[in-house]
Amino acid sequence: MIDKTLILKFLKFSVVGFSGTAVDFGVTWLCKEKLGLNKYLSNSLGFILAATNNYIWNRVWTFQSTNSNISAEYGKFFLVSLAGLGINNLIIYLLHGKLNLNFYLSKVFAIGVVMFWNFTMNYFFTF
Repeated sequence: MIDKTLILKFLKFSVVGFSGTAVDFGVTWLCKEKLGLNKYLSNSLGFILAATNNYIWNRVWTFQSTNSNISAEYGKFFLVSLAGLGINNLIIYLLHGKLNLNFYLSKVFAIGVVMFWNFTMNYFFTF
């Protein structure tokens, strides 16, 4: 049986992830469409800023961390996020670059996959 606390944490993580998705898409769109940056660089910048947003909210709200070594905790969170970024870009490359699916549809799918990676790794490793 799945623990209710774990389900609640996952739901909170998902809400935080939704706000991160808004940051991610907003920054990606701004950098790619308005600033004319490379789509993978734009995607990376959006993902990194979203990860920082997500760390703050997950630390405070989802996992209610009291770890006084914030820099080490953020470092772990960021390492998980960087691995997630690699997975994210790989999925976008395969779906958009190889299969010619829409860039943003590919990004939505990638975000869904990476959400499960990030939750699992942050639950067991970061917090």
